[in-house]
Amino acid sequence: LQYYEMSYGLNIEMHKQAEIVKRLNGICAQVLPYLSQEHQQQVLGAIERAKQVTAPELNSIIRQQLQAHQLSQLQALALPLTPLPVGLQPPSLPAVSAGTGLLSLSALGSQAHLSKEDKNGHD
Repeated sequence: LQYYEMSYGLNIEMHKQAEIVKRLNGICAQVLPYLSQEHQQQVLGAIERAKQVTAPELNSIIRQQLQAHQLSQLQALALPLTPLPVGLQPPSLPAVSAGTGLLSLSALGSQAHLSKEDKNGHD
């Protein structure tokens, strides 16, 4: 019974994700013609790279984001409780967001592209 409940839940989640992908693809298709030729090529390259992301790569990105988020939480807890002098800002890390995830994915794509070129150059 528990297996079927988990299977059903996973199936529902996969359908949700498929719907999100479909909607995002539609948005990209609508926005793409308004971009410059150079940006269109960049977006198309990023989309193609996103289609090729493997599960281990995705897990690695998620793990990095979780670690960054945990680090920022620990840093927030370590801040002194006494008021800071006027004009002094506490140190902070950038917030982890969907945008950061996309940037990570984009960076991952360019790293993978570079590593493929490296391998081709050394063979």
